Amino acid sequence: MKYMKTLLTIMLVTLFIHGGVYGQGNNDKSGTTAAPFLKICVGARAMGMAGAMAGQSDDVYSMYWNPSAITKVGAIAFSASQADWFADITHNFVGMVIPMGEDNAIGFYGIFLDMDPIQVTTIDAPHGTGEFFKASDLALGVTYARKPVDFLSLGVGAKFIQQSIFNETASTFAFDLSSVLDIPYKGMKLGMNFSNIGGKMRLDGRDLIKEFDLNPDNTLNTGVEAKLATQHWDLPVNFRVGVAMDIVGKDDAGFMQNEKNRLTMAIDGNHPADAAEHVNLGMEYSFNELISLRGGYQVNRDIEELFYGAGINASLGGGAMFRFDYAVASFGDLDYIHVFSGSISFK
Repeated sequence: MKYMKTLLTIMLVTLFIHGGVYGQGNNDKSGTTAAPFLKICVGARAMGMAGAMAGQSDDVYSMYWNPSAITKVGAIAFSASQADWFADITHNFVGMVIPMGEDNAIGFYGIFLDMDPIQVTTIDAPHGTGEFFKASDLALGVTYARKPVDFLSLGVGAKFIQQSIFNETASTFAFDLSSVLDIPYKGMKLGMNFSNIGGKMRLDGRDLIKEFDLNPDNTLNTGVEAKLATQHWDLPVNFRVGVAMDIVGKDDAGFMQNEKNRLTMAIDGNHPADAAEHVNLGMEYSFNELISLRGGYQVNRDIEELFYGAGINASLGGGAMFRFDYAVASFGDLDYIHVFSGSISFK
């Protein structure tokens, strides 16, 4: 009963914060936040299920989707993911989870977005000056999760975020607060994640220093330096809540019991600070937990359409397991996105 009161308090506080932050008018404010790379799906399994992972996540990628779920990893695990996006942009993830007993786990991860060099253009040289510049983003995070009781996990994540373009950078820190509740009914799981709560970002660098002459008629003022002012921008805060349950499962976990086949349905609701609310729908079929097929769809999105994926698990002997996942997503006129992920765990 004490833990149920704690859970109820956490849920009420989360909803209060959620309502206070977002209950102020129209939330469809696309392009009004910094660090949009934080909104890109991490992991091929999640991409194949259209990002419906708040309740379903149980691997290293949980540090992005629901940090509290790393208590379900159960072994030292390493994961890496790579995706080729539009305009020669690459999006990569690497992470590690270390269980600390049966009820605690800690994890570390990095998210990296990079692109090919871009040629500098000016008014006088609209086709390029011959000089090139780079743009990149990164997030480095640490996650801790604990199970106060068998059916509940709580997690918190902290991350350092940086964006760079040419000689300018912007950086800040942010936090994630999350929970996952195992409901004793057909294997149902309820997950919540309040992500990217933190400071604002403002670009700064040497290219903002320009020579300025307030009075061109006064020859004594030449060579005076001034610095261009840049604005602070919010992070893409998002409140995600999701439910996952087995339609087909074993040991009374699903509506239909089967020892070798599993079919899981997951639904996530998202309330972002810089876009309209949307729903992610995903399904995963697994044969003997060795081969998996996935599909998903996102409701109330502009260009995201259908998502597909597959995965395979293999034993390496000595308690080690390897998992490979692949996903492809249709983004309408922007073509397809392909995501590859690999994970290895040691018990």
